[in-house]
Amino acid sequence: MNKKNNTKFTIIRAIAAMAIALLVAFLLVFLSSEGATLGERFNASIAAMREMLISPLFKKSGKFSTKNFSDVLAGTIPIMFTGLATCIMFAANQFNLGAEGGIMLGAFVTAVVAIYVPIPGPLLMIVAVLCGALAVAVIMLIPAVLKAKLGVSEMVNSLMLNYVIMYFLNFLMNSYLADTSKGITQTYPFRENAQIPQMIENGSRLSWGFVVGIIMVILCWFFMYRTRWGYGIRMTGINQPFVMYSGMNVALIVILAQVLGGFLAGMGGGIEMLGRYNVYNWSALPGYGWTGITVAILAGNNPIYVPFAAFFMSYLTRGCTLMSTNANVPSQLISIIQAVIFIFFAAQQFLAGYRQKLVVKSAQEELAAKAAAGERSDR
Repeated sequence: MNKKNNTKFTIIRAIAAMAIALLVAFLLVFLSSEGATLGERFNASIAAMREMLISPLFKKSGKFSTKNFSDVLAGTIPIMFTGLATCIMFAANQFNLGAEGGIMLGAFVTAVVAIYVPIPGPLLMIVAVLCGALAVAVIMLIPAVLKAKLGVSEMVNSLMLNYVIMYFLNFLMNSYLADTSKGITQTYPFRENAQIPQMIENGSRLSWGFVVGIIMVILCWFFMYRTRWGYGIRMTGINQPFVMYSGMNVALIVILAQVLGGFLAGMGGGIEMLGRYNVYNWSALPGYGWTGITVAILAGNNPIYVPFAAFFMSYLTRGCTLMSTNANVPSQLISIIQAVIFIFFAAQQFLAGYRQKLVVKSAQEELAAKAAAGERSDR
């Protein structure tokens, strides 16, 4: 199948999975809605779905809301980074789930630097985020090296590592770093020059970290599709024996993919922390890593599609929050939607018939092109 038809299939498959997920969501809302008759429950379900699908961008009057749109864009920032991290790791066929703990560790290290390191000017902001990213890159060496050298499952290893990170950070917070003058467990405030400026001052907390995220998307795409190492990562995911027999260092590629993923997750945590908060107060895994897996699946492990998938997931998350507030529907519905998307993307036979038609169509187009070229050469 040629590149054009492959892209077409990927997009249609993603749209179909999302449509089915939304249909399942509607059915669940209908079953849980209140009403004496089926008509009342149906109308209540329609109103709830409207809150989820329309309210994130529009006011009740129907006018476009810049504030709501900014909220959705702000929500894309952390999951854009975890989506990129997961894309690179999954592209190498490394099912590392450490982006969840990685974004938490990156946020924590960034916060500590932003509080205790006296660097002047905006340089503190840059150093703090880089320290958070490097810390996670180093931590990701654990599952990466164990997989490359000992064959230990990176999925199990990284999943356990997430909770080790969470409980260790909670120990540090409760024992050494918390501001005891406050009623909740949180750090002291960040230095003012460590805060990432806001793009729009409308209360949405949309920082310039969004622009950094877009730049990282472009750099990741260039790395994956225009460099030797990116080619090695992709080929390792497609056909590892081929990469091995071609002379490339498979173990190094496996480690590189996971370390780069950790760096991106840590950067996302740092940018989220300095762009949205002025103290560190996370006590549980934030969930951005799990959403990042969905983003990577929707994007087909292609970094260039990550912003669109991240926007979609942020939009749904915001919509489910509004729906739970205004329509008395649990916001956890977003988890069900993610699970349905997982199921249909993991199903190898989902739209397999349509894919086969595209393969045949591509072959026919290639044969027709060769025949036309042969006729021209004969003339």
